[in-house]
Amino acid sequence: MGASDLRTPLHDLHLALGGKMVGFAGYAMPLHYPGGIIAEHRQCRGKAAFFDVSHMGQLELHGAGAATALERLLPSAIEDLKPGKARYSVLTGEAGGILDDLIVSNAGDHLFVVVNASRRAQDLAHLRKHLSGIELRELTDHALVAVQGPAAEAVVASLAPAARDLVFMETAATEILGAPCRLSRLGYSGEDGYEISMPAAAATAIARALLAHGYCAPAGLGARDSLRLEAGLPLYGKDLGPDTSPVEAQLQWLIHKRRRSEGNFPGAARILKELAEGPARKLVGLKPEGRAPARTGTEVAAPGGGILGKVTSGGFGPTLGAPISIGYVATAAAEPGTKLNLMIRGKPQPAEVTALPFVPHRYKR
Repeated sequence: MGASDLRTPLHDLHLALGGKMVGFAGYAMPLHYPGGIIAEHRQCRGKAAFFDVSHMGQLELHGAGAATALERLLPSAIEDLKPGKARYSVLTGEAGGILDDLIVSNAGDHLFVVVNASRRAQDLAHLRKHLSGIELRELTDHALVAVQGPAAEAVVASLAPAARDLVFMETAATEILGAPCRLSRLGYSGEDGYEISMPAAAATAIARALLAHGYCAPAGLGARDSLRLEAGLPLYGKDLGPDTSPVEAQLQWLIHKRRRSEGNFPGAARILKELAEGPARKLVGLKPEGRAPARTGTEVAAPGGGILGKVTSGGFGPTLGAPISIGYVATAAAEPGTKLNLMIRGKPQPAEVTALPFVPHRYKR
């Protein structure tokens, strides 16, 4: 952890809980707590885990034309996003790559947008440049937490009964311990769960109240990463970036039919061409044989030796009790069941392409 790292409103609580703090995207964040990453991972899969995600950017877009203006910057349909609904999408560049992935929510009289911590400054500049006539507010005085797991509803509804009324990708304004909050049923663990935006001044009290529930315990960045990897969810800066298109990343489902026919979004020429003809490479799941994990940067090779691609994320999957990876391979080798080799420490280790996710999603729909 660097001396220059920013602190979230829950920093002192992490220290009180014994969090092992590390620098991440410019912030001091808990990697894990005394119980360790695997225990926190299992807590999320079995009951409910509490994550501080206040390092992410929280934005509000105000103005009658906000949805139309934002839609011009991404390939999803935002104009038809109904109040109380949220949508996952990506900002695309002129070359068809992904500038960031984000969640857009229709909050009724404005749009609520959550962006990645590592891209918040760039995203703000990009949006301010292109959203002329739209008021853009960054909520620098707010915290953001996630409660994820099969018991998340019981935990959150104990403080906010409205939590029970939401299904996956729905959002609502509510009050928790007297503080105005935005409650959204979504997350990045593959489990049912919520993200809660709240005033920074109320964050510690709300966090302690959530953690006081018998089903809830804190979890850090380590478990957050192993959970999203098992769920086959790509991470910006590892699996997504300006050199990867939504089609290569197997995110073509977020390019809505109307946008495909209109084609008026950045990078449409490349993206629509890949939709029609197929991309040269695809993001796939990889299951190594044996116990050695194939981590970021590991080359993927054909049985005959030719390089097919590269691992972008990899590690141990606690739910599976085995190593797992995701990465990009040539489309010809992307079919589940394809045998290939992972060049781990310079030696070829057998592996197989597998469909994602590794662990089924359990969202409440």
